[in-house]
Amino acid sequence: MPALGVPRLVQAPGYAGAAMSHVVVSNLAYAHPGGALLFTGVSFKVTSGQHVGLVGANGVGKSTLFRVLAGELPADEGYVDIGTYAYMPQDVGVRADGRTVRELLLTAAPTRLRDAGRRMLAAERELAAGADPAAAGVRLGEAIGDWSELGGYELEGRWDASCRRIVRAGLDEVGPRATTHLSGGERKRLVLDVLFEGDAAVLLLDEPDNFLDVPAKLDLEARIAASKKTIVLISHDRDLLGAATNAILTLEANGTWMHGGSYRTYPEARARRQELLEDRLEQWKREERRLFRFYKTMKQRAAISDVLANRADAAETRWRRFLDAGPPPAPVTDQQIKVRIPGGDSARIVVALRDVAIDGLLRPFEDEIHFGERIGLIGPNGSGKTYLLRLLVGEAVAYEGEVRIGNRVSAGLFTQLNARADLEGRVVLDVAQERLGAVEPSMRALARYRLQDASHRTTDTLSGGQKARLEILCLELEGHNLLLLDEPTDNLDIDSSEAIEAALESFVGTVIAASHDRAFLRRLDRFLLLAHDGTVYALPDAESALEALAAPERVAAARLAKRLTPA
Repeated sequence: MPALGVPRLVQAPGYAGAAMSHVVVSNLAYAHPGGALLFTGVSFKVTSGQHVGLVGANGVGKSTLFRVLAGELPADEGYVDIGTYAYMPQDVGVRADGRTVRELLLTAAPTRLRDAGRRMLAAERELAAGADPAAAGVRLGEAIGDWSELGGYELEGRWDASCRRIVRAGLDEVGPRATTHLSGGERKRLVLDVLFEGDAAVLLLDEPDNFLDVPAKLDLEARIAASKKTIVLISHDRDLLGAATNAILTLEANGTWMHGGSYRTYPEARARRQELLEDRLEQWKREERRLFRFYKTMKQRAAISDVLANRADAAETRWRRFLDAGPPPAPVTDQQIKVRIPGGDSARIVVALRDVAIDGLLRPFEDEIHFGERIGLIGPNGSGKTYLLRLLVGEAVAYEGEVRIGNRVSAGLFTQLNARADLEGRVVLDVAQERLGAVEPSMRALARYRLQDASHRTTDTLSGGQKARLEILCLELEGHNLLLLDEPTDNLDIDSSEAIEAALESFVGTVIAASHDRAFLRRLDRFLLLAHDGTVYALPDAESALEALAAPERVAAARLAKRLTPA
C-alpha cells in the first residue's frame, strides 16, 4: 500500500483491457522504518518497449526501489506511475521453503488472481485437514468462482505450457510438488517463462540471471532483446546488460541518471559524466569565489565612497543568490572495495587428481593443477562443480580415486550462497577481530570492504552482497594460497566484481573458480568443462570455453569427432 498522501497510480496487472507499458518516477524517497534514509530524489522515465538495466552499488537500494515500484513498500515521498506490471523478486531461485510449484507460480500472477488462488489452496487444505465441510466448502466455492471469473483457468493453461517447456512435465504433475524438486535455475526459468508469456506490459525483474547457467543466460538475453514488453531489470552480469538492454539506469543515494545505450558503452559514459560533474563543480567554485571577491571589493570601496554603496549591496545580493542556488552535483564518490589477497608460495603441484569420480555426477578423470594457475570449472547447473570444490577444500564428499594436495597448500572456499557455518549468526566485527586481534585494524579492514556500517550487526542480517564481501575478507585475512571460488561474483555489484578480478591478477597463489559470469571467466587461464553426462573435458582458453558453453550440443559432436579429449 502506498504511504498516506503520496500520489500513486500503480495499476495491478490484469488480463483485460489495453495494457499500459511505461514507468514514470518522480522525486521518490525511501527510508527503512526507524532507520536512515536509503535513497532520495529518484526520478526517471522508462518509455514503452524500452529495456533498462538498473545498476548501482550493493546496498544503495535497487531491490528496495523495485519493491516500492511494485507496491510492496510505501514510499516516504514521491510519485510513481507504472503501467500493467509483473514483478519477480530476486529470491525466486533461492527460496525452497516448502512451497509447492503451484504456489511459486501464484507469486507471478496478477494481484486479484493471486489472492483467489491462495484462497482456493487454503480452503482445499482445510477440507483435507478435516475442517467443517460446509464452511470450508463455501469458501472454496467462492474462491473457485473468483478464480474462474478473473481468468484463472486460462492462466493455468499458460502455466501448463511453461511447465512443459521448462520442466518437461505438465502442471497437473509438477504443480503439487515442492519447489525443492526443482533446481534454483529451473525455478527462475519457469517464473520467467510465465512472465514473458503473460499479459503484463511492464516487467520488473530483480536479478533474473542468478542461478542460470550460460546457455540459459543466452536464452534470457535473446528473449529480453526480442520482447516488446517494457523491461526494467537488475543484474550484475556485464555481458547480459550489454546484450539485452538499450539503456542503463544508475541508482545513487541522492538520485539517478540514465545512460541512453547498453552496458557496452556505459563505463565510458560513466567516466565522462564524472569528468563533467567535476568540471561543473570546479566552474561553480571559481564563479562563487569571483562573485565573493567582487562583493568584498565593492564593500571596501563603499566604505570610502557612499556613491558605491548601492553597487556593493547589489554585488552582495548576486553572491548570496548564487550561494543559495547551491552547487551542481558532485562526482559520485568511488565506493569500490579494496581487496588485498596476498596469498603465498606452495609446492609446484598444488592439486593432483587421479581417476577421481563422484557417484552420479563425475566420471573418472585426471588433472594436475600447478602453482599460479587460474582454473575455471564450467558446465550446466547440477553437473558437480560445487561438489568438486568442496572435495578439494577437504569436506566430507564421497568420491573414488586419489586426490593429492601439495605441500604448503592452504585452501579456502568461497561458498555460492555465502553460507559458511563458522560465520553463521556472528557479529561482523567479531569475525574480523577473531582474525586480526584488535578493534582498530578490524574496523579498517571492514571499511575496505564497505562493511564498517554493519560492524555491530550479525551476519544473518546482511544483504547478499555484504555476506559475499565479508566472506572474501575472511579469505584475505586467513592467508590462503589456494582459493576455491564458487560463483564469487553472483551477489557482488559490478564495481566489487571488477575489484575482485583485479586482486586475483596479483594474487600469489592458485585459483579454482566455478562461475557462469562470462566477464569473470575471461580472466582465467584454462578450464575444466563438467558435462551433463559426467565427462570432464579440458579446454585450453576462455574462447574455447565460452564457445562450448554457448553451444553445448557441439561438445557432444566434437567428442564423437575426437576433437575434444576427456580430462
